[in-house]
Amino acid sequence: MSVNIPVVVVDDEPLIRSGLRAIIDAEPDLTVVGEAGDGAEVLPLVRRTGADVVLMDVRMPALDGIQATRLLLDALDPAPRVLVVTTFENDDYVYDALRAGASGFLLKRTPPDDIIAAIRTVAGSESLLFPEAIRSLALAHLDHQPHQPAGLDQYDLTEREQEVLRLMAKGLSNAEIAGELVLGVQTIKTHVANLLGKLGARDRTQAVILAYESGFVPLR
Repeated sequence: MSVNIPVVVVDDEPLIRSGLRAIIDAEPDLTVVGEAGDGAEVLPLVRRTGADVVLMDVRMPALDGIQATRLLLDALDPAPRVLVVTTFENDDYVYDALRAGASGFLLKRTPPDDIIAAIRTVAGSESLLFPEAIRSLALAHLDHQPHQPAGLDQYDLTEREQEVLRLMAKGLSNAEIAGELVLGVQTIKTHVANLLGKLGARDRTQAVILAYESGFVPLR
C-alpha cells in the first residue's frame, strides 16, 4: 500500500485511543495524525491535521459523536469520512450518526484486521461498509418510527441509477456493480456520483439509508 491515509481517533477513554492508535499505526498506509477526548475538539483537530478518516466514539460527555459528526461534515468541504465507534451494535445513536453523515460504524470489540479493513473501505468510498448491519439498524429504527414510504420519484433517478442504487444497497462495490450490469467501472462511478448528487447524499451510506426509509429498497 503506497497511499497514506491520515486518521484522527476520538474517544473519551485514553485506553481506547491508545489501542486504536497502536493498531492503525502498525499499518504502512495508515497514520494516526491526532487524538481527541471529546467531540468538541474534533473540528479544529481535523482542520489542523487534514485527516481523511475520523474514528468517532458515539457517546462522549460534552459533545457526543452524532453532534460532532454533523458539525464536522457541515463545516468542511471536502469533509473526512467518519466511522462511528460504539459498544452496542443496535444502539439508536449509531443509526442517528449514520443519518447525520457517518459512513459506517465499528464495534469496540471489532478485531484489529477488521478495523483496518473498515478504515480502508470508507476512505476508498467505493463500497458500503457492513451492508447487512446497516439494513438491520434501519429495520429496527423504522419498526419504531411510524412512517409512510414516499418512494424516490421526486429525485428523478434514471432507470440505470435506480439499478445502481439497488445494487449499492446490497453492498456491491463499483467494480462488482460494473460486472453485474456489464458496464465499465468508470461508467458506474459516473452513475454513483449522479445519484448521490440528486439524492443530496454525502456518500453511499446516506443514499442507501434514504432508499430504505423511502421504501425504494424493501427491508423485508
